[in-house]
Amino acid sequence: MGKETGFLEYKRVNNGDVPPEERIKTFAEFHKALIPEKRRQQAARCMNCGVPFCQSAMNLGGMVTGCPLHNLIPEWNDEIYKGHDKHAFARLHKTSNFPEFTGRVCPALCEKACMCGQNGDAVTVHDNELYLVETAFANGYIKPVVPAIRSGKKVAVVGSGPSGLAVADELNHRGHSVEVFEREDEIGGLLMFGIPNMKLDKSVIKRRRKLMEDEGVLFRTGVNIGTRSDEKISDRKGSSGLEWTSQKLLEDYDAVVLCCGAKKARPLAVADPEKVKGVYYAVDFLTQTTRALIKASESGVENSSDQQSSDVEKDRVSVEKLRRQGGYIDAAGKNVVIVGGGDTGNDCIGTVIRMGAKSVTALEMMPKPPVERLESNPWPEWPKILKTDYGHEEAICVYGNDPRVFETTVKSVATDKKGNLKSIETVKVAFKDGKLTEVSGTEKTIKCDLLLIAAGFVGCEDYTAEAFGVKRSPRGVVVTSDDSYHITGTKLFSAGDMHRGQSLVVWAIAEGRACAKEVDEFLMGYSNL
Repeated sequence: MGKETGFLEYKRVNNGDVPPEERIKTFAEFHKALIPEKRRQQAARCMNCGVPFCQSAMNLGGMVTGCPLHNLIPEWNDEIYKGHDKHAFARLHKTSNFPEFTGRVCPALCEKACMCGQNGDAVTVHDNELYLVETAFANGYIKPVVPAIRSGKKVAVVGSGPSGLAVADELNHRGHSVEVFEREDEIGGLLMFGIPNMKLDKSVIKRRRKLMEDEGVLFRTGVNIGTRSDEKISDRKGSSGLEWTSQKLLEDYDAVVLCCGAKKARPLAVADPEKVKGVYYAVDFLTQTTRALIKASESGVENSSDQQSSDVEKDRVSVEKLRRQGGYIDAAGKNVVIVGGGDTGNDCIGTVIRMGAKSVTALEMMPKPPVERLESNPWPEWPKILKTDYGHEEAICVYGNDPRVFETTVKSVATDKKGNLKSIETVKVAFKDGKLTEVSGTEKTIKCDLLLIAAGFVGCEDYTAEAFGVKRSPRGVVVTSDDSYHITGTKLFSAGDMHRGQSLVVWAIAEGRACAKEVDEFLMGYSNL
């Protein structure tokens, strides 16, 4: 596919980035797309490799490499190269419901398995995908497709993250009537509130919502199915004033799909956010920031004093405007420590830098990965190498050093007389006999006014699972039938992080699509999805 000699003629060129010193002045997306001519050259690099590992989703060495959606990557790369963008998008959309999400936030498992990456640089699959979907929106290739015939079946989807949206999109196009219930006031789940604007602008999610609504999907926001111990019955009522319960959904709908995510945060034993002022879970910190950004963006155009020279900042929320808006956990002038080295930890780094943090330290319990592949980690396995992400780059630019400290965790915290966090004690850790143990004599005290816990999640929240009476595994995820999304003997299904455990957006979409097929078979006796 592509040009037969393209991988020899053209070098890999990524989408450009706004320089760190400029992009930290705003919360806008900062990647700059290539011009179409250059994009076609990048697509031309896709080899006629015979066996496209890029679309395989193989489990090698305990980690997946290749696309979980099995996107037809060589086919649409070939069409991009030939200038057939509309046809290329059609091939992409055949397997992917929301390329505008994965094209922004996916870590590109496809590229890790690309044949070109065996002895050189992989094809820019991730950037090519984003080019296709944004070109499709810009040129009107994407229009509402309303089913001509409805099946008469009603499906309730609880949760509007990527898996819930995928379930709804698939079943709606099949002709079923789909209603999506979301406890927040905006749809998207972690797409909306867990991923910062600079990675995924929220207008992208709102654009998709409008399209799905035009196609017939009904979104009920502000509706919390099931209650926590501190909630009142009224918290289950949506904007319509109607009360929704798990029992009502099971009575009124032909199938109910639970896609509530795995938002139960992994705690840090020595730093309880409920007891220490200045300690927060990362997802709560990011959620508050996003809410404030949404309010700021809806409050009108930036004042002239907010305008910056960079084009990426036009009609975006600057740091100054966010500060005037308020209503979020502000890191300005604070010594920030982030526990956790994953994507969420990196997102926290980028966010606090934009807020004007005095310093940033990121603690990671695992050893520092090698810069290059080890012989024990050959292609096409997932490359277990050091990744310097956008937040790390910005920290190096602002503070002059990489913020990460490996093989280290928090041993204790210290507060002032008012209970405010003032410092933490760290300690080195190492694996001994398969267990993580502290290394005696490595304790160190550092200033800390704001501690963010980004240590991952341990399953779905208790109250939703309890409301529907579903069983959970020791990992905290919903137990379904073997190799299925169906809970045997019920009209309940589950997909996404609530079913799989904490994972990637692309896996959530893949789970949603597969779950929708099972729901369709359950309702109709067969499926053409």
